Amino acid sequence: MATLEHGEQVTSADATAEAAASGVRRRDFINIAAVSFAGVGGLVTLFPLINQMNPAADVLALASIEVDVTQVQPGQAIKTIFRKQPLFIRHLTPAEVQQANGVPVGQLRDPQSLSERTKEGKNQWLVTMGVCTHLGCVPLGAAEGENKGEYGGYFCPCHGSHYDTAGRIRKGPAPTNLEVPEYEFLSDTTIKVG
Repeated sequence: MATLEHGEQVTSADATAEAAASGVRRRDFINIAAVSFAGVGGLVTLFPLINQMNPAADVLALASIEVDVTQVQPGQAIKTIFRKQPLFIRHLTPAEVQQANGVPVGQLRDPQSLSERTKEGKNQWLVTMGVCTHLGCVPLGAAEGENKGEYGGYFCPCHGSHYDTAGRIRKGPAPTNLEVPEYEFLSDTTIKVG
């Protein structure tokens, strides 16, 4: 029991009730401040760990590329790099388009028509990753004078995979067609990949 100035006696229960009624006690303030400080410290510690999982600037720069295909004549192909892998862009001749469309899709190991692998109205432009789907080798056929295999498309000499003019697997150990990445035509002569 405590005695106040006016001679009133106060029990500890009364003092606790009075302190609780007056709002935040000093101990509560210290607890709130400590927890807040620990929370801010935790966030400051976690930010660099989470931020390091973001893609690096060089990877973001390669997230998409634009390719000018003005100089690519029918029957020619070019190689470029997309996400540190070869990319083939082939300008098919009308005969190559007709040959690709003439193949019954049901006879293919990985059935896809030419129209499924190209953009509508631009079926003469074939854009594929230049990586064999067997073991990741780079097939021949995107440059002048290279062996294009038995089907006139691409040929992987490492293990003998033959692709046709639409980049579809026709013979050899590769399980699937050459991958077609996401792409769009920005104009008649510019392709954006990625």
